Amino acid sequence: MKKVNNHNSVFKKLYFCLALLLIISSNSFAQDAAAPAVAMGGDPVAGKELFNANCAACHKLDAKATGPALRGVAGKYEMSWIYKWVHNSSDMIKSGDAQAVKIYEEYNKSVMTAFPQLSEGDIDNIIAYTSTPKEEAPAAASASAPGVDGAVVASTESGVTNNLVLAALALVMVVLVVMLYLVNKVLRKVAKANNIEVAPKVIKTGTPIWKAFVKNQFLVLVSVVFLLLSGAYLVYGFLMQVGVDQEYAPIQPIHYSHRIHAGDNEINCKYCHSAARVSKNGGIPSLNICMNCHKNIAEVAETTATPEYSKAFYDEQIQKLYTAVGWDQATQTYTGKTQPVKWVRIHNLPDFVYFNHSQHVTVAGIECQTCHGPVQEYEIQKQFAPLTMGWCIDCHRKTDVKLEGNEYYAKVHEQLSKKYGVDKLTAAQMGGLECGKCHY
Repeated sequence: MKKVNNHNSVFKKLYFCLALLLIISSNSFAQDAAAPAVAMGGDPVAGKELFNANCAACHKLDAKATGPALRGVAGKYEMSWIYKWVHNSSDMIKSGDAQAVKIYEEYNKSVMTAFPQLSEGDIDNIIAYTSTPKEEAPAAASASAPGVDGAVVASTESGVTNNLVLAALALVMVVLVVMLYLVNKVLRKVAKANNIEVAPKVIKTGTPIWKAFVKNQFLVLVSVVFLLLSGAYLVYGFLMQVGVDQEYAPIQPIHYSHRIHAGDNEINCKYCHSAARVSKNGGIPSLNICMNCHKNIAEVAETTATPEYSKAFYDEQIQKLYTAVGWDQATQTYTGKTQPVKWVRIHNLPDFVYFNHSQHVTVAGIECQTCHGPVQEYEIQKQFAPLTMGWCIDCHRKTDVKLEGNEYYAKVHEQLSKKYGVDKLTAAQMGGLECGKCHY
C-alpha cells in the first residue's frame, strides 16, 4: 500500500512537469506566430516606412515583382546572410554564394540595388514588417462603375448667349400679341366714339380658325416675322455647334484616371505626353510608359477606391494593360503576345486648322490645364474647352507674351511695344490674329 502511494506521487509529479512544459511551449509558439517581430527585436511600424521608401519599388509582400515576395523571408535565410545581401548583393554573387547566385539567375539576372546606408537595426525593422501575418481583406461589395454597363452621359447645355436670344425672341412675340390686342381694342373704341361703322367680326359661328387667321393680315405678318426669326435662330445654333464637342467624355477601352495619376500621385502631364514639348501633336503615350510604373504596381491601394469605382475595378484595368503589352506577372517577363488598344480620340481640330503644342507649351509656357481643364480632378477625361475660333482668338487677346528666358521674341517685342505704347504685348498684338497663323 505504501509503494502504491509512492508510485502515485511520482506520477503526479511527472504529470505536473509535462503540463508545465506544454503550457510554456504553447505560449512560446503563440508568441512566435502572433508577433515574430518581437522575437527578432525589430519594430514593424518603422520597418513599414523603411520598406515603402527603399524596397517597395521592386518588392511586394505577397507577390513576385522585379524581386521575390518578401513576406516570411526571415524563415528562409539566416539574418547574417540577409545583412550581407542588403548591403551589397553584387559582392555575394561574385563570391559565388549559392543562394545569392540562385536568386540572381531566377530573376533574370537583375542586380539588386545596394543599401549600405541601412544599419542592421534598420534591416531588423524591415524584416519585422515582412514577418507580420497577412491580414485578410474584408469582402467589399463590388461597385459597378459607369463604363460598359452604365454609360456616363456628358451634359450638353447650350450657351448662355443662345438662351438669351431665344428668350428675347419669345418676349418679342408676346409683346406683339399684346400690342395687337390693345390696338384692336383702341381702334374699336375710337370708331364707336366717332360713329364710324366697324366691320363685323371675322370669326363667326362655325368658321374655321385658320380662315380667321388668314384674313387678319397684321397677325399673319407678325407670325411670318416670328417664324423667320425662329428658323434663323435654330439654323444658326445648329451650324455653330457643328464640330464643337465640349464636355465630350467617351468611355475608353482601358479606364485611365487622371485623378489618380495627375492628382493623387502628382505625375507631371508632360511625363506621359512628352511629345507636347517638342511636337505639333500632344501625342498618345505608349503603353511602355505605363509599364515604367505598373511593372511593379499590379494593384491599387484600398484608399484609391471611390463609391463609383471599386478597388477590384481598378485592378482589373491594370490587368487589361498587362494583357495589351503581353506582360506575365507571375514570371515577370514579356510573352511577346500583344493586343492593340483602340483609344477613343477626344480632342480633334478640323484639318484646315494648324495648332502646335510645342509653340504653346515650350515657347509660350502655357499650362496644360488652360486648354484641357483641371485634368487632375477628372476621373474620365473630357473636352474642357469648346476649341472654337472665337475661343482661341479671345485667349490670344488676353494672354501676354512670355519673355522670361525667351530670346526669340525679344527684338520684335521691343519694337512693337514702342509702337503700341505698352510694356507687355499680347499674342494678338504680336500677330496672333493673322489668318495665316492658324489657316494655311
